[in-house]
Parts: sequence; structure tokens; C-alpha cells
Amino acid sequence: MPMPQIRERIRTFLSERETSAFEHEVDNYPMPSVSLGIPPAAQQLYDGMNHVGAIPSDLYERYDVKRGLRNADGSGVLVGLTTISSVHGYKREGGRVVPDKGELTLRGYKMADLVNGSFTDNRFGYEEVAYLLLAGALPTESQLADFNARVASRRQLPESYLQIFPRTTYSQSIMNVLQRATLLLYAFDPTPDDVSPVHEVDVALSLLGRWPRVASVAHAAFQANQEDRKFAIPPAREEYSVAESILDVLRGDEGFTRDEALLLDVMLMLHAEHGGGNNSTFATRVLSSSGTDAYSAYAAALGSLKGPKHGGANYKAGEMIDDIAAHVQDWDNDDELAAYLTRILKREAFDHTGLIYGLGHAVYTVTDPRAEIVKKYAGRLADECGQREKFELIKRVERLGPLLMRDVRGITKPISTNIDMYTGFVYSMLHIPQDLFTPIFAIARMAGWAAHRMEELYGAARIIRPAYNSYMDELTYVSLPNRK
Repeated sequence: MPMPQIRERIRTFLSERETSAFEHEVDNYPMPSVSLGIPPAAQQLYDGMNHVGAIPSDLYERYDVKRGLRNADGSGVLVGLTTISSVHGYKREGGRVVPDKGELTLRGYKMADLVNGSFTDNRFGYEEVAYLLLAGALPTESQLADFNARVASRRQLPESYLQIFPRTTYSQSIMNVLQRATLLLYAFDPTPDDVSPVHEVDVALSLLGRWPRVASVAHAAFQANQEDRKFAIPPAREEYSVAESILDVLRGDEGFTRDEALLLDVMLMLHAEHGGGNNSTFATRVLSSSGTDAYSAYAAALGSLKGPKHGGANYKAGEMIDDIAAHVQDWDNDDELAAYLTRILKREAFDHTGLIYGLGHAVYTVTDPRAEIVKKYAGRLADECGQREKFELIKRVERLGPLLMRDVRGITKPISTNIDMYTGFVYSMLHIPQDLFTPIFAIARMAGWAAHRMEELYGAARIIRPAYNSYMDELTYVSLPNRK
């Protein structure tokens, strides 16, 4: 692998009073369940929902309620129309879901063509994809240069903002940091509630420029505290791509290679957009339909993506592969590997959930096109990093996993590998810390969220308001002294 160039640059140093970790204050007032305990008088309060909220499962079928906005066959309930992307994973024939090869298209272009086009030209492609999502067409050279300049112009954070951030951003999760940082930027916008197209595009460009540095600085500041040292922030470099901006803060004087930045760029492209039905994008559309400001909508999307059933589990596959590597002596032995995977499925190993992370998807049935793409580029970097054996181990898990899920768990539906199978492996080769896996996902998805927000604001233009059937008994009011 080519050696990274070491750069000598003037950096901004944060003292112990200017880093988030050093400013963390412990709440002197404990939670009520700790300070007051849970005596009999509090039992109903803490345990009531376990009884009041219990709805018989047969009622969902009786009233044709689509739990999770899913049909009985697992497909999503149709709630909107979009020109942004298509996530194809199955066909419908005779009212049945028929497995089909996965295909992801953005504004009519196949994702594979978008990735291969920029990678073949040895240039960064995420910005091109972001432009396509926001503007609805692929940019010309001059349009792309103008777009990059606009994103770069918002990379630097206001000095008065830096007096508050990152001091107020100590958190157990960088996703939480990104949420607060985003809502804080609302206060620095002179017209934050403006929902005109021009302002919406400006906010999207601003967050595309600033989120990479916010997330990276938050991580680096925390590490500085752990190591009891000052933290040096490299100045924003307007000529850098989004991928380079992330690695710039994380690597510091160590630097990074162009090949490393290009692979991270591929990951950003693959995560940029994935339909309107995924949880965080739908959250963006729900909030946007109310007419609220862009910062609030994107903060909500971040909260959704943080969830372990959505983007928050993207590091689990990497942890699982490391666990398998530690417990399977002969990685080339299918029998030994299958035996350990069986233990995982039986909840006897790894995290005892019975899940093989990186397998299965809500839409894709045969293949996840993003996984196919990242596998090709991950193999190249694995050779450069001396990680070919681990790469082959992942491929064996990918091959054996679906067979064992059928034999051990009785799962009969097609199981495809999803992009998470390789995400953690790629990020580990790029020396990206685990707590940034989901934030990088969010940084990439910002372009897709913005496209869907604007489509909701200017297209459907109707507040999203689904219905719930009520299930409760009619009760007679009892005065307070007479209640038992």
C-alpha cells in the first residue's frame, strides 16, 4: 500500500476547558427510581404498561393492522410515491412475493454504475451522488465543481459555535453528539424556519460540509481526554472530499492514502440513499410533512438511525467476525466454522441473540447489490492490508450462514447477505473507530434524507397521519378518595 504523506499544518489546540470530555459534569440528582426507590405506591407507575398495553395478537389480524407498516408477507405497506430511488428485492406474481436479484437505482441510475464510474476515473464519487439526489440529475464538470465549492464553504464552524461545541457535547454516543450539534446549528441560522427550496438546499449543503468534522472532532476530543492530552484540530481543507475530511481529523499527522480515502468514498456512496421506507428516511418524511424546520427533521433522522434495529447495529457484524476468528482455530475448515455458527444460532455463543449479523434484509431476497459492490472493493484493500485470510473467512460465513439458518432455525425464505457483513471489516482496515461506524452512515445518508425531505415538502405536501384502532374498556370515573 502506498505510504501516506505526512503533512505539516497549523492546527487549533483545545485546552482541557475546551474539550467536551473535560467539561463533562455528573448530574447530582439521581433518577427517581434510584433516589426514591420503587415502593408499592410506585408499582403501577413502573409496571402498568406491561398490563394496560397488552393487546391480543389475534386482533392485529382481525382488524387487518399492518404492524410496522408491513404486509403479512413481510413487504412494506405502500404509503407514497417517489422519483428518488428504487430498492428492488422481489417480484409479485399472482399475489405472491417471488425472490429476485437485488437492484438499487438512484434517480434511474444503477448504483453499481455510479460507483464504478467514479472509481474507474480514480475520483471521488460521493459528491456526485449527493448532487444527483438533491438536483435530480448527474452534474456536469462545472456543476460538480460548483457543488463541491458550496459544500467546502460550509466546512468551517463559526468561532462562537466552537466556544460551545465541543464543550457541551460529551456523550456515550457520537450520534447523540450529532443530534445536539445539528440542533445547535439552528441557533446560528438567521432564518432557521425558512422552508423555501433555496434555504433547504443551503441547509443540506451546510450539514454535508460540517457533519464529517463534527463527528470526527467529537471522537478525537474524547480520545484526547482518555489519554490526558490536548487535542489538535486540523484546519478545514476546502479541497478535500467528504471522505478525506473524515480521515483528515481522525488520522492527524499520520495522514492517509488516496486508496484508503477512495474506499471510504465508496462506502459513503453505498449508504447515501436506500428508499423512502427505511426507518430514518421515513422519520425525516414524517417530520417534514408537519412543516417543521430542517434541523429538527434531520436530528430526528439521526435518532432513528442510532437505533439497534436500524443503523445502530452496523458494527455488530464486525464484532461477530472477530469473535468467530477468535474461537475457530482453522478458518478453512467448513465443519469447524459451521459448528461455531450453529452455536451462535442456538444462542450459545457470541452475544446470545441467535443472530448471524450481516445476513437477511427487509427488502432484498437473493442479493444486496451494495454488498456485492463493497465485497469487490474490500477484497482489493484486504490484499493490500494483508487481511486476505479474514476476508475469506467472511465469505465462508456468508456461504454457510443461510444453509445453517435453514437447518438450525427452520428459516425457509431466501436469505441474502446485506452490506453490514463487510462494513465493519472495511472500516477496521481503514482504522476507523467503532463509535464512528453509525455516524459515518449518517453522514452519507444526509443526501438521501435531504432529497426525501424536499420531495415531501414540495410533492406530497400533506401531513402524515396514519390511524390506530382503539382497544379498551369503557370505565366509570371514581373520585380520588375512593380509588383502590
